Amino acid sequence: MQAWQVHENGEPGEVLRLAEVARPTPGDGQVLLKVRAANINFPDVLMVRGHYQVQPPLPFTPGVEICGETEDGRRVIANPALPYGGFAEYAVADTAALLSAPDSLDDAEAAALHIGYQTGWFGLHRRAGLEAGETLLVHAAAGGVGSAAVQLGKAAGATVIGVVGGAEKAAAARESGCDVVIDRRAEDVIAAVKEATGGRGADVIYDPVGGEAYAQSTKVVAFEGRIVVVGFASGTIPSPPLNHALVKNYSVLGLHWGLYNTKAPKLVQHCHEQLTELAARGAIKPLVSERVPLGGAAAAVQRLADGVTTGRLVVIPGLTEAGAA
Repeated sequence: MQAWQVHENGEPGEVLRLAEVARPTPGDGQVLLKVRAANINFPDVLMVRGHYQVQPPLPFTPGVEICGETEDGRRVIANPALPYGGFAEYAVADTAALLSAPDSLDDAEAAALHIGYQTGWFGLHRRAGLEAGETLLVHAAAGGVGSAAVQLGKAAGATVIGVVGGAEKAAAARESGCDVVIDRRAEDVIAAVKEATGGRGADVIYDPVGGEAYAQSTKVVAFEGRIVVVGFASGTIPSPPLNHALVKNYSVLGLHWGLYNTKAPKLVQHCHEQLTELAARGAIKPLVSERVPLGGAAAAVQRLADGVTTGRLVVIPGLTEAGAA
C-alpha cells in the first residue's frame, strides 16, 4: 500500500515521503481500516515538526483523524493508532474507540467531525457552560477548529463573533454562521468586540491561537466570562497575570480533549451521539474547503502549517487529481 512517512522531523513539505509499504498488522484490541478519508489537523503539523506533546517513533505515518471502512463494510470514525496514521491507504485503530460515521455526512465531512467538533463541544459545554443568549467569541473562526466552534455556538443559541485574518477567511466565517466577523488585519479587534457587545464583552471566548489573541481576549471578556484555552497555533504560549483574572472576575479554562479518551471515554461517546444528532438536523456540517488525493497530502499539510487555509483539508486516497476540489 502507499503511505506518507516521516523519517526525520522538519517542515511537512520537506520531510514527508510517499512510500510503498506493507499493510500494518493490528495488535490486540485493534482493527485494520481502509482509509476512506483523512482529515488534516494542526497536531499533524506539530508531529511532523517534532513539536507535539506526543511524538511517535520514527518513521511514522501522520494522520490522526479518519473516516475508515472495516472489513465487514461499516463506515467508522477513528483516531488511528500511531505510527500507522491516516495519510495512507490503510490504518490501524483501537476497536473499542471506533465511532459510527453519521449517514448525513459524506466521507470527507465525517473524517472532519471528530477532533475539532469534540473539542468544541467539550470546550463550550463541558468546560465553559455556554448558555443560549450568551455571546461567544471565536478566534481563528475560519479554520477547522474555529468553524466547528462557531457552528456549535450557533446550535446552542449563542450570538457568535468570529475573528479572522483576511477577506477570504472573513467570507468563510460568515458561511459557518458568525453573526459578526472581525478582520484583525483591517480592524481593531478590541474596539470592534466592544462595539458589537455594547461594551459588555464576550461571555465565552474560544482560543486555539494563543499569543496576541489571548491578550485581546483578556481585554474583551465579560464579567463572569470564560476564556477556553484550546491551543497555541500562533506558536506563542501566553503567561497570563492571574491578578487580572481576579480583578475582572473571569475564568481561564484549559481543555485537553485527548484526556477524555482515557479518563472519561463514556463522555466521548455521549458527545458523539450529540454531534450525530446535530449533523442529522443540519445544525452542524464540517466546512471542507479542499478534498485532495493521497499524492497531494504533503503539500496540503504544508498549506495548513503556513496558515493559508480555511475550513478543513481532507485527504481521500481513492481520489484522482482530476477529481480534487
